[in-house]
Amino acid sequence: MDSSRLLRTSGTVIAAAALLISGSALGDTSPRATAAPRAYGAGDDQPSPAGSRHGRAGEGRDDRGLPGFGSFDAGGSFGNLGGLGGAGGPGDAPLLAPLPTALPPALRSYYAQKLTWHPCRTSGFECATLRAPLDYDHPREADDLKLAVSRKKATGAGHARRLGSLMVNPGGPGGSAVGYLQHYAGVGYPAAVRAHYDMVAMDPRGVAGSEPVTCLSDADMDRYTEVDQTPDDAGETGELVAAYSDFADGCAARSGKLLGHVSTIEAARDMDVLRAALDDAKLTYVGASYGTFLGATYAGLFPSRVGRLVLDGALDPALGSEQVNRDQTAGFQTAFDSFARDCARRRDCPLGTDPEGAGDRLSALFKKADSAPLATGKSRKLTESLATTGVISAMYDEAAWGLLRTALRSAFLGDGAPLLRLSDAYYERDSRGAYQNLMYANAAVNCLDLPPAFRSPAAVRNAIPAFRKASPVFGTPLAWAALTCGYWPVQATGTPHRIPAEGAAPILVVGTTRDPATPYGWARSLSSQLSSGRLLTYDGDGHTAYTRGSACIDNAINTYLLTSTPPPAGRKCS
Repeated sequence: MDSSRLLRTSGTVIAAAALLISGSALGDTSPRATAAPRAYGAGDDQPSPAGSRHGRAGEGRDDRGLPGFGSFDAGGSFGNLGGLGGAGGPGDAPLLAPLPTALPPALRSYYAQKLTWHPCRTSGFECATLRAPLDYDHPREADDLKLAVSRKKATGAGHARRLGSLMVNPGGPGGSAVGYLQHYAGVGYPAAVRAHYDMVAMDPRGVAGSEPVTCLSDADMDRYTEVDQTPDDAGETGELVAAYSDFADGCAARSGKLLGHVSTIEAARDMDVLRAALDDAKLTYVGASYGTFLGATYAGLFPSRVGRLVLDGALDPALGSEQVNRDQTAGFQTAFDSFARDCARRRDCPLGTDPEGAGDRLSALFKKADSAPLATGKSRKLTESLATTGVISAMYDEAAWGLLRTALRSAFLGDGAPLLRLSDAYYERDSRGAYQNLMYANAAVNCLDLPPAFRSPAAVRNAIPAFRKASPVFGTPLAWAALTCGYWPVQATGTPHRIPAEGAAPILVVGTTRDPATPYGWARSLSSQLSSGRLLTYDGDGHTAYTRGSACIDNAINTYLLTSTPPPAGRKCS
């Protein structure tokens, strides 16, 4: 589901399904030193092509006023890892080389621009637009992108020394950073951090308020999410392949040349332009899930401009797509096993009192929905694919486990509505049936960043035994979900790579031991690749760790952000 590479992975650090459903509720050698004085005035927010149903550009919120889950799903269906290329391990991947520190003349006007700030619709926040080249190798003003930016100025009085800007990104790819800032980070991050930093976010290119990728009508997206991802015969396999092909064709028809320029490398370069426009000599950043890949990529390209980087729920950029998908599949099984153990201790557990049999009982429910989709009280029924997505969505945060128990209890009684609501929250589908562009951007970024895991149904079938070994419950649908990028209309421009970021200041990598979407091993690998990486471990459940209830984690990260002092090597919290 973060399919961010299957997940590059996930979505937001506050992916609490319970909140989403109920509505309650990181010597100067930078371009700044070499660029001409800023004189370019950024324009206003760009309207969403989908109109008011999707809210104002840059505000990235669902109809409950909260940012959506974000997702790993590179194709719009749960769990597609989108496309990491290659099959080798981290040691086989080439190194990501830094860009030259000297600013190319063709990029000077971008680095010299000044942001024009104005009040956002969300009270207390300012909005602006950043100009960036569509193609950094061949910048052309006529093709320039307009990227949505927002900030909340440091809240501290005279005693709180301003430390600059703190840029945040919640993941996805496809999660709105602006929405995340305005509805969570800008008001929910620790007060000491908000006192010392201007909190800043920019929707990455192709996302939400920043030239959003679009692919299907809302009605077609409904049909796409319902397609059977456990095909039983040639006919069902053909329907799934047709759905993936139609999705890709829709993206090509509606998004055009933008599809070739939404890579993570390009988004990281946009972040450096924004850093300069904010007049910050170095980047301070908190990235969650896919946001860790974006932040690590920035560090690899611009190591001398790294300030304080927190990478929470880390991805491993050196792995090939098939391995990443299998790893994430195993991660969701680990999370489900933890949920099942907790459930079995409760008298009302719909999966029974034996956690060892919980998977079989859930699989039986999925099989039932496959043969006869469950009623929901509306025209839409709960298919097996939607049911699986609903369950997986609740694996991101243990705070949603109670909601999942209720939804499963209803499903066993024939009512699929609660599980459908969980699935809709994951896909960022609102109560009016309108989708944000999360899944479209997710696929576009994933399929461009790395070659596909699989290119044919036969390749998927060959891999299913390994996926089922990783997860008897989720293995088959997640293997088929990894086929999405096999039909993508634009060839991938990226490959797996290691990121040493030689010369960078200390970078804090955070890993959760039972994270469903970004397995803990990925955090260990990334921290070892980074020349200045420091691993902070949370022994617990759920996706990401910062601001999720561990005082130990929060204190370590806050101290790092405020003093540049990382926690001791080997620090573990619970």
